[in-house]
Amino acid sequence: MTWALDHAGQIADLAWRHVLLAGIPLLLGLVLAIPLGWLAHRVPVLAPVMVVGTGLLYTIPSLALFILMPLMLGTRILDPVNVVVAMTIYTVALLVRTVVDGLRSVPGDVDAAATAMGLGALRRLWQVQLPLAVPVIAAGMRVAAVSNVSIVSIASLIGVAQLGDLLTDGYNRNIPAELITGILATLLLALVFDRAVVGVERLLTPWRAS
Repeated sequence: MTWALDHAGQIADLAWRHVLLAGIPLLLGLVLAIPLGWLAHRVPVLAPVMVVGTGLLYTIPSLALFILMPLMLGTRILDPVNVVVAMTIYTVALLVRTVVDGLRSVPGDVDAAATAMGLGALRRLWQVQLPLAVPVIAAGMRVAAVSNVSIVSIASLIGVAQLGDLLTDGYNRNIPAELITGILATLLLALVFDRAVVGVERLLTPWRAS
């Protein structure tokens, strides 16, 4: 506790960097996964290829992907953009299947009623299907959010500052207090992300509160 209080400013700065590195890819991944998942849902023959194909991206070791990003993007090795892009890829890998499952959970009679009312495919997606799919998508978002917080910590091995620095520095310099602080801070941040997703889900589905 004493070590954490003495280094509160450093911890807060690293935590904020961690929030950006894990949070921005979470939002970008969702934006990309929605049209991909919708396309897979609309064209069933594409679903297995897209779901399996994007899922395979998640099997790429994170450290290897972080190292490959500068070669692919032409960025510097320490550029945080490398981590953001890599984490966005991981998020898409997790969420495409979730979006497909969410759209499949929409009752067929509801979708048929929306079609009978004259709603086109895109209007049905935004006004009917996505709102009803929120609970399923939110469940996937919670997994992706916690996963992002965890994987981002590995970026400290390539010199990108965030809470993982406390883990590597605490271990390398044999400072147990710093190591424990890093572990607890990462766990707390993951919990904050999880609760944030739950909060947004409740805002988007007020009818489920009753």
